[in-house]
Amino acid sequence: MNMTKMAELKGSSFTLSALHLVDGDIKKATDYLKEKVNQAPNFFASAPVVIDITQAGREINFKQLKEDVKDAGMIPVGVSGCKDARMQNEAKSAGFAIMNAAKQAKDMPVAIEPTRIIRTPVRSGQQIYAKNCDLVVMSHVSAGAEIIADGCIHVYGNLRGRAIAGASGQHQAQIFCQNIQSELISIAGNYWLSDKIKEEFWGKGVVISLAENNLNIEHLTL
Repeated sequence: MNMTKMAELKGSSFTLSALHLVDGDIKKATDYLKEKVNQAPNFFASAPVVIDITQAGREINFKQLKEDVKDAGMIPVGVSGCKDARMQNEAKSAGFAIMNAAKQAKDMPVAIEPTRIIRTPVRSGQQIYAKNCDLVVMSHVSAGAEIIADGCIHVYGNLRGRAIAGASGQHQAQIFCQNIQSELISIAGNYWLSDKIKEEFWGKGVVISLAENNLNIEHLTL
C-alpha cells in the first residue's frame, strides 16, 4: 500500500524582531519601523515582527496597528505582553497571533556542534549559518553578505556585511572581528545598524557582547 507522507508540524527556533509599542502611539512606533526598513532594507524589509504591548495601555486599534506595520514594510505576526482577555480577542480578530515570551536559552539545552570554519571570502548576497555552533570566517565578509551563528562569530578579515550571533537566543554569544565596517551587528536579537558604531571603533578590531540586553563594544586587544 502506498503511504502518502502527510504534512508535519515540528518545533523550531527563529529570531523575531520585537517592536515595543509605548503609550499606544502607533504612528510614532511605525514611523520608527519605516526608518529602520529604509536604513537596512535587506535585513528588515518584509521581515516578521512581534509587537510588544506591555507598555501600550488598554486601548489599542489593532486593525490600524496591523495595517500601519505593513505600510512601514514589515510583516506583523503577533502581539506579546497581552494578558487582558478582551484585548487578546481584539488582537486575534485583527489577525494577530497571541505570543508568549520564549524560555531562556539556558532552559533549552542543545547539542553543541563543531565550529564551522569558512576559509574563503563571503560575497555579497551570500548567507552563512552555523547552527548550534560558533562560526569562524578566515577572510572578508562583503557588504550585502550575512553571517549567522547560534554561538559566537569570529571574522579575521574585514566585516562589512551583517553579523548575527546568538541567533537562537544565546545571550553569552559574542562577535570578534579584526576590522568592523558592518551594516548590522546583532546578538540574541539585539542589534545595531552601522550608524550606532562609534567612529573610534570603525575599521578597528573589536569584540561585541551583550550586557543587560544592550550591546557593548570594546577594542580587541591581542
